[in-house]
Amino acid sequence: MPPTPDKAPAVAIEERLFSLVLALIATEIGLTKSDILSTVQGYRQRYVLGGDNASLERQFERDKDDIRDLGIPLETIDSDDEPGSNHHLRYRIPKGLYDLPADVSFSADELMLLKLAGTVWREGSLSAESRRALTKLNSLGVDSNDPILGYAPSLRARDAAFEPLSKALDRGQSVAFLYLKPGEPSPRRRQVIPRAIVLHEGRWHLSATDLAADANRTFLLSRITGPVKTLPGATAAGVPGAAQAALEDLDRLWGANSAVVEVRAGSDAALRLGKRDVTETESENLLTLHFTDLNILADELAGYGPEVMVQTPLELRQAVRTRLIGVRDAHSVSTGTEPPNTEPGSAPTTTRGSVNS
Repeated sequence: MPPTPDKAPAVAIEERLFSLVLALIATEIGLTKSDILSTVQGYRQRYVLGGDNASLERQFERDKDDIRDLGIPLETIDSDDEPGSNHHLRYRIPKGLYDLPADVSFSADELMLLKLAGTVWREGSLSAESRRALTKLNSLGVDSNDPILGYAPSLRARDAAFEPLSKALDRGQSVAFLYLKPGEPSPRRRQVIPRAIVLHEGRWHLSATDLAADANRTFLLSRITGPVKTLPGATAAGVPGAAQAALEDLDRLWGANSAVVEVRAGSDAALRLGKRDVTETESENLLTLHFTDLNILADELAGYGPEVMVQTPLELRQAVRTRLIGVRDAHSVSTGTEPPNTEPGSAPTTTRGSVNS
């Protein structure tokens, strides 16, 4: 038995608006308000046939404004039989006005890359956005069943904080969350105004204004622990260009910080890290790597074990050493053997080579 309107599952506003746009594009003659409320995803779940749908009609009016604010042309068509009647007024989005400009086209390779991107998103928490993107590609003539040459990128957006932060950003809401900073024993509560969420070097970052510090900060989503909670009554307008500014800041941080590491010839480290080397040296075994976060690079380098030796900076060398000694000591405990009598290197401190958090 289908759920009653008052118990119908909630549909996200993004999904409802997208479903409305698709429906209005698909029709040639337009849809009446009754058609929309009774059939379109996000409305039909709450529609009461022959009953009171006043709140649903008000929602539709707000959604129309949102669609127009997005720059999507929404057209109304009067009924020939009853001109001026809102009951018989039809809505549609003229496909010709919503098509890509005539001078914009995609090659077969570009369309395939777009589709691959959609597949990547679908693997993570952004599956809804993926389906929408693939639907748009289909409207451009890309068959959703086309083969992807047996390859799919491994990028996944699985940080639990991504979705609630995205919603807060869209709605101009301030949020609070627990954030575990490297070197600190427990997470601290942060209250921030989100400015942008960006992907840099394969990791998601939140650019935000820290309310306690009254300054801009960048947070790694993977270090947010627990739920993201909106702050009641706290709202903030979006900042144009915030995403681009955040990426430029991260690029500057990446360019300003570098490490020199020695890798074992022919090793996995030499193969993988060699692709990221940015300078030419006299020795093929010395690589220069840029980074935005010292602790993340230390985690990666420690994973190569004896295949890598950090030359500079000292903080990175200490951080890698601390991780390796921790692995050694944990192994000694599990096997019941005594570790060598050596003291671990000092714990790394926050340096200019870490994301500001």
